[in-house]
This record gives sequence, structure tokens and C-alpha cells, in this order.
Amino acid sequence: MMRAGAMELTNNVDKVNALNVFPVPDGDTGTNMNLTITSGVTEMDKKANESTVGKLAEALSKGLLMGARGNSGVILSQLFRGFAKSVLRYEEIGPKEFAEAFQAGVDTAYKAVIKPVEGTILTVAREAAAAGMFHARAANHPLEILDAVLDEARKSLLRTPDLLPVLKQTGVVDAGGQGLVFVYEGMRKILSGEEVSIELKPSSNLPNLDLTHEAHAGSHIDPATIVNGYCTEFMILLTTKRRKTRKFNEVHFREEISQYGDSVLVVSDDELVKVHIHAEHPGDALNYASTYGDLTRIKIDNMREQFEDVTGVTAIHQEPVKEPEASKSYGIVAVATGQGISDIFESVGVDVVITGGQSMNPSTEDLVKAVKSISAKHILILPNNKNIILTAEQVDELVDTPVSVIPTKTIPQGLSALLAFDEEKDIEENEKKMNRALKSVQSGEVTYAVRDTVVDEVNIEKDDFLGIREGKIITAGKNMLETAYDLLFNMMTSETEVVTLLFGEDVTEEQANDLVAKLTEEYPEVEYEVYEGGQPLYYFLFAVE
Repeated sequence: MMRAGAMELTNNVDKVNALNVFPVPDGDTGTNMNLTITSGVTEMDKKANESTVGKLAEALSKGLLMGARGNSGVILSQLFRGFAKSVLRYEEIGPKEFAEAFQAGVDTAYKAVIKPVEGTILTVAREAAAAGMFHARAANHPLEILDAVLDEARKSLLRTPDLLPVLKQTGVVDAGGQGLVFVYEGMRKILSGEEVSIELKPSSNLPNLDLTHEAHAGSHIDPATIVNGYCTEFMILLTTKRRKTRKFNEVHFREEISQYGDSVLVVSDDELVKVHIHAEHPGDALNYASTYGDLTRIKIDNMREQFEDVTGVTAIHQEPVKEPEASKSYGIVAVATGQGISDIFESVGVDVVITGGQSMNPSTEDLVKAVKSISAKHILILPNNKNIILTAEQVDELVDTPVSVIPTKTIPQGLSALLAFDEEKDIEENEKKMNRALKSVQSGEVTYAVRDTVVDEVNIEKDDFLGIREGKIITAGKNMLETAYDLLFNMMTSETEVVTLLFGEDVTEEQANDLVAKLTEEYPEVEYEVYEGGQPLYYFLFAVE
């Protein structure tokens, strides 16, 4: 059922993405949900020979946690993680347990969201689960439960515009709710006996988000700083009976294997351990791991060679002086896209910049790897995108180092929060200062429309340039610089002191300077700072203070 649900969503990614309310070119609800559920199913497939519902559910839950991307993906992961935990103790389930699992998923998802919004995937899941629980009283077969769940999910989806005015205004249903309905439809096909292909393949319309080093911040580092040059991944079979092995304890194992490298990631259950480590001598790590069980799926990549293949620069390793563990008080991870923006973040103290943002939401695993690569007593994460905050909040439970998420929704907010950070202050004081700072800056952005629509009484035609202030479309026009000027004119007041402009990959420095010259005529007393951000899709990002 889960494989078929994932396949149904894969086949309809474009339809879900097209339902995003904003007509901007980075609507990615379907993409995030698909990558999330595919990660869960891929992990579950590794237990395909298991005969119990509980064992399969446990693997599904693990894969969902590590693969969750974006708000929609995190909520979907929580729905099915709650579902999985509910059936964990069972070898098989009937209609009553099936209905209770749907309800448990809803309970888990609502706990994960600080301020649940009705008219979204949460509403569809909740009302569908309630229908399942009602029918569980007299149901004789799980199909009766799924029929009730799917029927109510479809009805609930059609009601979402009545609960969320912006959906009614744009004439669409909720994208996340539609994605969930597709998953339920795939599940029902299998449970009803319909013959469908469940060979899950990557969708051709998805971005390449394979967890390779080229896709991460590591591809931007100085090659001479690659201390542990071999990306080593393997699994340990804890159930081997051909020889005596050590008793496995995940916390102890993680601490011990860390002596052989960095970027350590360990995920385990009763029978299997998945290990990722960057090691200079991978054989040492493998030898240690083998004392716990048989090794399988061993994969070792030379990261220096990978760096040379991508950049053409020879990575000459220089043995560094080893620093003590947790050598500094704080480490900072930020999410950004555009080389210029990444450079700015690094210049003001960010340790790892993960490439991501709109249309490229990093997964929980991406953030976990970044956190584990930093030797510090406390880690701060700046998501810089409202769709990444929930994903970032999953990290703390997966790592040993304390993690705090500063809920930055934009690049300007992230920069403002960073400037308020003080290495000498404790974490409570820093969180207060950074949260205050992100509220002191206005964020604006200029992009383009991907379809005709009307949003907040603004008439928009396909390919119009859009001026967006704090997530709300303020203006639309046919000329990019005029739209940018109209947006900034709307954002600035007589009290404005500083305006920062980050221009994207499709804008020239001359165009950015022309915009500043026009603004200076109206607001000569304002200080203007212009930087090449290099970001895709967004012609300008503005910070007004």
C-alpha cells in the first residue's frame, strides 16, 4: 500500500505543484511530499522480506524522518510516522487497528505544528481519520476503513477553500491535501486488489536531490581542508549468528566510531545499523564496526577525486593540527542559494551553508550532516525560508549536540539575526537577541508569475514581474526594474535608514545601480548597499531597515 501510495503521488507531482497558491516559479509542495514519502518507502523496502506490519512500519518511520523536506513533507512524514508507531507492536492489523493508526498519525502531526492552520493537509487528514474511526465500529475489513478515509479526504479537500480564503480567491484546493489524497488513492488500489505497477522510480520532473557531496555545502569548501577524504557508508547486520559480536548501544557506538572521522550519522533498529562517516582511513572504521556484526552495502567514495571532477582543482590534503572536540561555543548552519549570498553568510560567521531554499528544500538528513560536521557545544540553524523551519526543528532529536532553530523566513531575516549574534553571550540571550533582530527588518523580493491569477486584488498575468513584501504580493508589472522600484517605494518610509539589495543571477550590476540611482532621487538620505547574490528565480532580494 505504501509503495502504491508513493507511486500515485510520483505520477501526480506536477498537479500538486500547480496548486500552490502563489503563482511563483518555485511551487514545490508535490516535490517535497514525493521526496519525503519516497525516502520512507525506500527504507521500508530494505525490510521487504519481513512478515510483520510492525517491522515494516518501523523502517518506514525511520526513512520518513530522515527524508522529510519542507512543511508539507514534514507534516506528511509525521502523519505516517504516527501511523507507523501505532502499529509497531502488531504482526498484523485489522480494521480497528487500521483506523486507530490513521488517527495516531493525525495526533502526531498536530503536535509537530506549533500553530496548525485549518484548510490544509492537516484538516484533510484529521477529518479523514475521524471518518475512519467512525466506521471502525462495524467494519469487517480494512478496505471499509480506507474507503471511508479516502471518501472523506476527497470531500474535505473540496472544503479547504471555505476554510482558507486565499484558496477560494485563487480558485484552487490545498496542494498538501491533494497530495495526501493521491497517497490514499494509491493505497486503496492495492488494498482493493487492483493490479498496479508499484516499481517506484524517481520522477523525471524532480530536481536532482541525491545525497551526494556535490549537492551539499561541502562542494564549496577549500579542498585543502578536506581532512577525512573518504565518504564511507555501510550497514551492520546485528543479527549475525556465525560469530560472537559485541552488544550494540547506539550512543556508545556513535561516540566510539567518531574517533575514526567526522560527519558521523548513525541510525539503528533492533537488527540493522546504517552508518555514514567521513574517514581518512576507512578500513579502521570498518574494522571497528565489524565487531558488532556483519557488514553489508559498503560504499566508499574518494571526496578529493570528486572535488577534482567537479571543479578541476586538485585537492592537496595537508594534515592539520587536531583541535579538541567542541573547540568553540557555537556553530552556525544556514540555508541559502546563490554563491554571493553564501559568501556573505560565511563572511559573518556561518560555519556551513547548505545550498537550498525555494524549490530546493534540504532534507532533515542534509541538516543533520551539516550539524555533525561542526565541532561546537551548541549549534544554531537559520532556515531562511518558512518552508524549512519545520524540517530544521526535527534535527535536535537526531544529534547529540544541542541545536536551536532561529525561525528566519527570509535571507534578510537571516542576515539580521546573524548580526545580532554574540559569541560571548549564553544561548538564551542569543536566542532573544536574534529573534528580536529578525523582526526589525522588512523583506522584499522580485520574481515572476507562472500563471494568470488574482491574488489579494492584484491582477496577475503569466510572466508578469511580481513584487512581494513579507510574503504578500504588492505589485505586478511588465518591467522588472519598475516592479522592483514600486515594491521598494511601498516598503520605504521617512524613517528608513538602510536598504540592502541582493541581485540575482539574471540581473546585471548596472541594472541594480540604476535602481539605486532612481531610489536616491526620492530618498537621498537613505544608505544603499548593493551585493551580487547570484540567487536563481528571484531577481532581487531586499532588506529595508
